[in-house]
Amino acid sequence: MVTASLPDPPTHASRRLHAARALWRDLAGRSARFATGVRQAWRRSLQVRVVTITLVASSLLVGGFAYLIADKITNILLENAETDVRLRLSNGSEYAAKQFNLYSQPQEAQLQDTIDGTVNYLAGGDPTQTSGVVVAITADNFAEFIEPRVSPDVPVRPVIGDELRRTVASGKVAHQIRTGTLGGERTKYLVYGSPVPTRFGQVELYYLVPLARQDTTAADARATVVATGVALVLLLGLLAALVTRLVVTPVRVAARTAQRLSAGLLDQRMVVSGEDDLALLAASFNQMATNLQRQILRLEEMSRLQRRFTSDVSHELRTPLTTVRMAADLIFTERDGFDPAVARSAELLQAELDRFEELLTDLLEISRFDAGFAVLDSEPTDLVPVVHRVTERLAGLAERVGVAIELDLPGTPVIAEVDPRRVERVLRNLVGNAVEHGEAKPVRITLGMDQSAVAVTVRDHGVGLKPGEEKLVFNRFWRADPSRARQTGGTGLGLSISLEDARLHGGWLEAWGAPGQGAQFRLTLPARAGDRLTTSPLRLVPADATLPFGGPRDGGLLAIGPGSGAGALAIGPADPAHAEVVP
Repeated sequence: MVTASLPDPPTHASRRLHAARALWRDLAGRSARFATGVRQAWRRSLQVRVVTITLVASSLLVGGFAYLIADKITNILLENAETDVRLRLSNGSEYAAKQFNLYSQPQEAQLQDTIDGTVNYLAGGDPTQTSGVVVAITADNFAEFIEPRVSPDVPVRPVIGDELRRTVASGKVAHQIRTGTLGGERTKYLVYGSPVPTRFGQVELYYLVPLARQDTTAADARATVVATGVALVLLLGLLAALVTRLVVTPVRVAARTAQRLSAGLLDQRMVVSGEDDLALLAASFNQMATNLQRQILRLEEMSRLQRRFTSDVSHELRTPLTTVRMAADLIFTERDGFDPAVARSAELLQAELDRFEELLTDLLEISRFDAGFAVLDSEPTDLVPVVHRVTERLAGLAERVGVAIELDLPGTPVIAEVDPRRVERVLRNLVGNAVEHGEAKPVRITLGMDQSAVAVTVRDHGVGLKPGEEKLVFNRFWRADPSRARQTGGTGLGLSISLEDARLHGGWLEAWGAPGQGAQFRLTLPARAGDRLTTSPLRLVPADATLPFGGPRDGGLLAIGPGSGAGALAIGPADPAHAEVVP
């Protein structure tokens, strides 16, 4: 028979430990959230910062003044008490000296009675009174003949310190402040001692004055000063909040109005009230918004007219172009029977008509992008055949200019949800551009993918791009070398249309280049339509690039392309193989 041992039930101590840990975690979470809220309020609110700084500065200032005032009041009360005690001590010493000078020996029988009477007289005549001034007479040098006397009769030995007794016994007037229990209540005393010269020697006279009234007065003064200071600080904080609100509120209104303006609500304006600086700010802001609205509307109208003009011209040119194309085709077909010069003219006419048709097609496409009418027809597509089709179509051009096209493609299908017509057009533009600028050197096409994206790089080894040209290469009708003859008869709109196609997919189109090292273009598209790109499967800076900080794989070359919207920045670290793209 097999028996299974059950785990011991949790003890009360372990439960309390778990509860304490849970409470600690809860307190830590609350503290972290509170600290986060405070930091956010400090960063985001000008009013919070101004009020906080005012409260802190005024607290320090008022606290310093309160301390000085309270200290001054305490010192004045103590000085008054010391002056009163010194006057009493002086008069008491003279009186006691006259009484004791009647005796020449300390052992005389009447001397003790005289001491008792003197102490009671100096204390006010009531030896049973336990409040007020305490008077004591001692004779340390004649302790065997004279007993110490205190009025009222309380134990003063713990209050009169040994150092004070030695100082007074040596013939000097001294004082100290000590705290002790006389009469059942612990009180702070100002203790003054003075020697009293007699015919038989010296006795010591002590006055013990309670400082309870002075302490109470000083405490009341400190409480009054602190209450006044707190009220003043709160008043200053409230005043700072009100003043800051007067300034911050128009600024916040201006910020909200500016946000609405940036969102396209061009009719938003600020309310102008008064004639002060804030009113001038509001009026100036409204004037600026009016001018911006006027300019934006004007530019929108111009842009609309330009797009309409481009679209209308492109459409209207179709009919005469068709007629000219038919006549040109007829002439081109019969060119063998013409004079060589006329035959050459027919060939040039045919080539320029082809280029003109491409230009019209590109203009129509650009006008659709500008008008926002471009539509993406996404479908699962294998990009490997797309790359092969582009390569086969441009093989004749590559052979004619002496450029070899190398392919680095995966052995498995690369499936992505894309518009195959637009992707093929982008690749055709990139590869054709690379072949044209390849300087009879190989052009390499690389296809890669990961879990979230697919990418294609087109690498050439031509003249490359100068610093800053990677920002301009996607501009419409831009050419790196205007004097350079085109091999393909391009329109100057290919890369611009490719950029718009990439953006329509939610992807990036980026360029890298360096003088004498050629250029590389990278197209990155999300594997699933609608996904947001974060990284690319392929790097933008090629592995064989010599970077400007000391040779291959050393330093980082910046390449800026349009990427995901306003531009992408590709930064190559010490090893270009780890280059990342920051969209």
